[in-house]
Amino acid sequence: MIDQQKILVVDDESINRNTLSKLLEDSYEILLAKNGVQALKRLADNPSIDLILLDVMMPEMDGYEVLRQIKQSDQNTNIPVIFITSKNSPEDEEKGLKLGAIDYINKPFHPIIVKLRLENHLRSVRQRKLLEVMVGYDGLTEIANRRKFDEALYKEWLQSRRAGSLLSLAMIDVDFFKKFNDNHGHAEGDIALKVTAKSLAGTIQRPADLVARYGGEEFVLLLPDTDAIGATLIAERACAAIESQKIIHGFSEASDFVTVSIGGVTLTATDAPPESIIKIADKYLYRAKEEGRNRVIWGGSEIIM
Repeated sequence: MIDQQKILVVDDESINRNTLSKLLEDSYEILLAKNGVQALKRLADNPSIDLILLDVMMPEMDGYEVLRQIKQSDQNTNIPVIFITSKNSPEDEEKGLKLGAIDYINKPFHPIIVKLRLENHLRSVRQRKLLEVMVGYDGLTEIANRRKFDEALYKEWLQSRRAGSLLSLAMIDVDFFKKFNDNHGHAEGDIALKVTAKSLAGTIQRPADLVARYGGEEFVLLLPDTDAIGATLIAERACAAIESQKIIHGFSEASDFVTVSIGGVTLTATDAPPESIIKIADKYLYRAKEEGRNRVIWGGSEIIM
């Protein structure tokens, strides 16, 4: 889901800042800066800014220099910048556009025209961000998808190998899900998957931890820098949290409600491919199913050659 869009207004004249803020505050979250230094500080503190309205003529650091520094930052280079300025010669406009501005609005500006032009640009920003979300997230459960998990696993595997740190991973399967779908219907099955995903997401707290839909009724938990004891506790909380949702499963041999089986492992990465940890976790998931489901089976410290 995309939050309310943020606009940074940069102008050394308070009347211009106030006018633009009042014009836009009903539709957008507005941040204000009165000079270039303050603008760059606002950007550092608010990486999710969607668009910048930037005055050219400002003391100490003009808008052109502010734009140069924005474009030199990997974090900020894709943020669209619109100049609002009284410098209205073709040469000034050409200079701004060559530096990377996407538009050039002359002062005195017409408020309605400014708003309409901003809406057009921000529509493109929203569409781009939605595409980014769709690439990394599962459309049904709204958690990370397989592609995002694969990227995260590769990154954390390299980090574990470099630092010699522990990496924990859990494979999760909804118990008797085919029977649930066949008897309760696919619509109810979708609800069960959504609730399962939400419950799993509620068990992780650190930014580096990841819960993802691996495929079908399978999920995965990726827990960097987490030992076997800590990872097992998280997995057991997840298992209990899902059953506590009390989604009736009249065809399960494990419980009266929807439950999951979890198999996991903790290890330090080696030169083996990252997929090695998935294979080991899968082995413990199979054991959890063999031993009655609705449980966690965790491997201790495994070594992959």
